[in-house]
Amino acid sequence: MLFDGGPVLSGVAVAEDGSLVTGREAWRVASAFPDRLVAAPVAGGGPVTVGEATVESVDVMAALLRRVSDEAGRVVGGSVGEVCLVVPAGWGPRRRLWMRQAAHRAGLGQPSLVEAPVAVAQRVVSGGTQVPVGAFVVVCDVGAGAEVSVLRRGSAGFEVLATLADPDAGGDALDGGLVDALLGSVDGGVSVGAGGGWSVRVGVRAAKESLSWLLAVTVPLPSGGGVVLDGVLLERVAGPVAERVGRLTAEAVAAADLLPGDVAGVFCVGGTSLMAVVPRVVGEAVSVPAVVVEDPVTAAVRGAAGVAGSGASPVVEVPEVPSVRRVVGMAVPGFVSLGLVTQCLSTVDWAGPLFSASVLLNWGELALAAVLVVVAGLNAGTVFGALAAARGPAGGRVGSVGGQVGTGILAGLSLGVAVAGLYAIVGSLYLEVGVGPFLRWTLLPVAPVAVCAVAAAVVAARGWRTPVGGWADFLAFPNGAAVTAGAGMWLVQYSMSAGRSPGMAVWIDLAGRVGGGLLGAAVVVAVVGPVVLRLVLVAPVAVIGAAIVSWRATGILGAVFAVAVAVWWLRRLWTRIVRASPAGVAAG
Repeated sequence: MLFDGGPVLSGVAVAEDGSLVTGREAWRVASAFPDRLVAAPVAGGGPVTVGEATVESVDVMAALLRRVSDEAGRVVGGSVGEVCLVVPAGWGPRRRLWMRQAAHRAGLGQPSLVEAPVAVAQRVVSGGTQVPVGAFVVVCDVGAGAEVSVLRRGSAGFEVLATLADPDAGGDALDGGLVDALLGSVDGGVSVGAGGGWSVRVGVRAAKESLSWLLAVTVPLPSGGGVVLDGVLLERVAGPVAERVGRLTAEAVAAADLLPGDVAGVFCVGGTSLMAVVPRVVGEAVSVPAVVVEDPVTAAVRGAAGVAGSGASPVVEVPEVPSVRRVVGMAVPGFVSLGLVTQCLSTVDWAGPLFSASVLLNWGELALAAVLVVVAGLNAGTVFGALAAARGPAGGRVGSVGGQVGTGILAGLSLGVAVAGLYAIVGSLYLEVGVGPFLRWTLLPVAPVAVCAVAAAVVAARGWRTPVGGWADFLAFPNGAAVTAGAGMWLVQYSMSAGRSPGMAVWIDLAGRVGGGLLGAAVVVAVVGPVVLRLVLVAPVAVIGAAIVSWRATGILGAVFAVAVAVWWLRRLWTRIVRASPAGVAAG
């Protein structure tokens, strides 16, 4: 369900007519009458003073639940039946009774209550992450505040061993710090009234979310104008908040009488956990990589639905072994590479006297073969990740989807680089010449691609962001570019090494020119994304490639394509991870 365009419903305010309003309307009232807003209705307790009135906190919570009930009934076209509510693990009997009373006043009957960390752990297991019976996990819930729980998986489910909470280690503290930093950054400072403070806080919340795909956002001020919020300021203000979450996590593990090595996995949920600094600091605090659960804002709710048995198990992205057709497609660059290296070594030109002959080798073809075999290995990265997942966790440690993908990328890269090095050794032994030039032309061209692949592996393993289209699509280098480049280099080498009978010389030269043109076209396909721009550039680049075909230029042609592959990876990292749009990230 969506409330005012988003999945989260927060805030209750007393309108001018005395009614309770929720969501966006509540924040609109707060912009003019900030003392009428209850920003955290879930806090519980007795009567609440709102403006000049006093209302029961249970009625405030009931207003939120009634809005949810009405929206649910509208979506399904009927009344709500079974109700399951998520509550913090640290709540005692009094607050749990308060929640049941609020649900009853909202017309929801008697709900079943599920502790939030238990629901998250169930969500993680339902999504395919392996947590052995007897293993200990940590759930770090960073929303408006922070609650860290240590759980043990037993034969009947998860049990909470320890829970610690800190209201100043979450989104509310971060928003307050950003408001102070932004207002203090204006020359002479800015003083706003209470209502203005709420409006700035609302603008900060929206700007903070927008920074996931924008470099900077302007936050309007009540007095006019605005101040700029960028990633640098956000990171600086978020640092102390994340450190509090990290200390809270370490204290929770110690409260459960555990050592960091006893923890099998750390899972982060809540809107604030989407900031990369939070899982990084949490992982460093307990020496266990922290993983942000997919859809962290609603993970507990989805997990609770699974615990209550009222819905299907949540679906998350897991690396699966691809179909046979897709595996063959992944192997295409590898087959092209084998064909090129075979032609390269079998068509060498020996020049000079018999006992002091020198080898005239197409080094560009060897470089192209090395690049394509590395591409084939990286294409298979998701296959290696699926195999890592199938083996299960090692030493009781929980494996994550991101960790499996990162392992697969590194395994594919290692295999490709190893085969490229093998090309050099085999060529050196076959031709009985020094191995140095072979290593230079096989390992140096793949170095930029290797750096980009390692960066992608780190992003996957740390769970910072899933690329648009998923990891399998992200790793898939276009076979069209690989085949076109391979065919072009094959024709170039054929024109360099074929016997030139009088009747075939023209056709052999033409084959070389066509090969150079195909290599130019392959470079355009790899580097340029938009189809229209490809059509504009392919002809002039192909003509340049055809014009420079010669023995001396073969190395240039191979090196240019190697650079094109590296540029393809850089563009992939930038457009699908660094600057991915919010819609794209959700789709990924």
